[in-house]
Amino acid sequence: MDVDLNGMDLDQLRALRKQVDQAIASFETRRKREAMEAIEKAAREHGFNLADLTAGGGRGRGRGRKAAGGADEAAGRAPRYAHPEDPSQTWSGRGRRPRWVTEQIASGRDLSEFAI
Repeated sequence: MDVDLNGMDLDQLRALRKQVDQAIASFETRRKREAMEAIEKAAREHGFNLADLTAGGGRGRGRGRKAAGGADEAAGRAPRYAHPEDPSQTWSGRGRRPRWVTEQIASGRDLSEFAI
C-alpha cells in the first residue's frame, strides 16, 4: 500500500492514524480470540475444560492475577473502545471508566471517537 503522507494535511494524517490504531487493535483482538479458541480446543481434546486447567478450576488458588489486558479482557468481554495513541489500552464500555477515557473526555473529546 503506497500512501503519500507528505501530501496529506494534519486532519487527514490524524484520521489515517485513527484508522491504523483501530486496525491494529482489531487485529490484536482477533488474534487473542483465535489463541483462546485454540487453547480451549486443546483442553477439550485432553478431556478438560479451560477452568479445570487454570486458577478458576477450584483448586483453592484463589482468583488468580488479573490478566494484562484488564478485567474486561479477563472476563471475556470484547473491547469496544481503544486509546487513540496506545491501542493496547482498551475498554469494553462496562464497569468503571479507565483513567485514559476519563482524561480524554475531560479534554473535550467524545467517547465515540475511541470506538473500535
